[in-house]
Amino acid sequence: MIFRVHHGSGVPIYLQIEAQVKQSIAARLLREGDALPPVRKLAAELRVNPNTVARAYQNLERDGVLRTVPGGGCYVNSQTSGLLYKEKIRRLKPLADQLAVEATQMRLAPSDAIDLLENSFKSLTHSATENSHD
Repeated sequence: MIFRVHHGSGVPIYLQIEAQVKQSIAARLLREGDALPPVRKLAAELRVNPNTVARAYQNLERDGVLRTVPGGGCYVNSQTSGLLYKEKIRRLKPLADQLAVEATQMRLAPSDAIDLLENSFKSLTHSATENSHD
């Protein structure tokens, strides 16, 4: 699993790591039970403070995406697929609101924003299909 961060992007590095882990799970590059790199190893590879990686992992664990085994590392959790529908909607609503705000500020038609989202789903589905043939 290769993570990349962009130091000058304006997006906090821990959020970049969180997003990449979630995207890797959605694309099935990471699956239930897969181990993530140890905090110090990933921090060294990304050339960031280990506390930054630890924060990302802690947030992902809090959200139920990862589970931590004391002294044994972090693993992709199976609980996210078992979340109640209301909880899934609660977690996604802020992201949907943000997309709507950004699209409106850029004067993008709602249909274009919806097309963008649908294309993202297709891209993830395509990645998952490719990975299932490996």
